[in-house]
Amino acid sequence: MFNVEGFIASLKYMGLGMLGIFVVTIIIISVMALLNKLPSDKENNNQ
Repeated sequence: MFNVEGFIASLKYMGLGMLGIFVVTIIIISVMALLNKLPSDKENNNQ
């Protein structure tokens, strides 16, 4: 009914997938934080 050995064998691939998602999320957050720190020209032209 439920293949426990197959599930245990697939945990490696599921773990790698979760790690990949985590790394991509950290990269996206880092890029967004970097872009927010850069000055914008719109703020300087409103004077």
